[in-house]
Amino acid sequence: MNYNITNILQGIWKLADQTGPVAIMEVCGTHTSSIRQYGIPSLLPPNIRLVSGPGCPVCVTSSADIAAAIALASLDEVIFTCFGDMMRVPNGDVSLYSLYEQGRDIRLVTSPLDALTIAQEYPEKQVVYFGIGFETTAPHTAVLVEKAAQAKVRNLSILNSHKTMPQAITALLQNESSIDALLCPGHVAAMIGAEAFAFVPEKLQLPAAIAGFAADEILAAILAIMDLLHKQKLDCVNMYPQFVTPAGNRSALNLLYRVMEPCDAIWRGLGSLPQSGLQFRPAYRDFEARTRFNIEKTETTEPKDCLCAAILRGKAIPPNCVHFSRDCTPDAPVGPCMVSSEGACAAYYRYREE
Repeated sequence: MNYNITNILQGIWKLADQTGPVAIMEVCGTHTSSIRQYGIPSLLPPNIRLVSGPGCPVCVTSSADIAAAIALASLDEVIFTCFGDMMRVPNGDVSLYSLYEQGRDIRLVTSPLDALTIAQEYPEKQVVYFGIGFETTAPHTAVLVEKAAQAKVRNLSILNSHKTMPQAITALLQNESSIDALLCPGHVAAMIGAEAFAFVPEKLQLPAAIAGFAADEILAAILAIMDLLHKQKLDCVNMYPQFVTPAGNRSALNLLYRVMEPCDAIWRGLGSLPQSGLQFRPAYRDFEARTRFNIEKTETTEPKDCLCAAILRGKAIPPNCVHFSRDCTPDAPVGPCMVSSEGACAAYYRYREE
């Protein structure tokens, strides 16, 4: 869908003249990156503030899960597989990348099914796949587990750290008064459906718009939000209808919930949130790597003075952190928000004004 950016900006500025300060939270890390890449804050009236939320999958993966990944990747019999953006997340002085440099067998994958291929190629080894992310990636992990079960591959297991978005948004904002509206992630909505975000106006009493990721799509969603605020109307508008249907991708969701079920989960910066995670159903629990290798949960601490937790809650912005762009850079991150391209710190750093 093509939008006229000039007309959109004129509409936003006109409505902003009639409102007070407005804070809009983008809950998706991809939106955070796009907003910085396109310089969208510089196009908006000064009374509209965009706030990053807890939508970067790497950033919200708990330090305990990172510690478990490092413990598994340190085992001699294990080939550890993951996507590249997990490699530099630090846990103290150790990361998956530092283990790789020490010679541990850690391999990057471009698809979860790559882990199945590796397991079939190396039957004498144990292959572990690190599954992270929201409703957009969890069905792919479910496919991996179903195919491994069907092929009777016994040397593959999953460090399952998948999470679901609505529960985190609710926990973050149900008692929050500083956010006026939400920019909802188009790719998650494509999976779970536009109707799944009806809780934002109904339960949180906030207007919302589902947005794509191009500059004009984000700005069009902001205009829709400003219109809702101007009319004092509580609704969630689907501004990404070319990909988002009311009910979402039922086939993918059916597959996901055939393999996994909701469980409590620990989020970095948010703590334990009821029913916000995904665990394997009993028929597939043999694929859980923590159980197979008896990995105990460890108590870990965040890096000293690191503001990642506050940034994930929308309580701080990256330049507020004493580490930002000084001793914390994408090549040497102190906290996870500087690691992934979807992290707020990485987006601020990459598109900062020199």
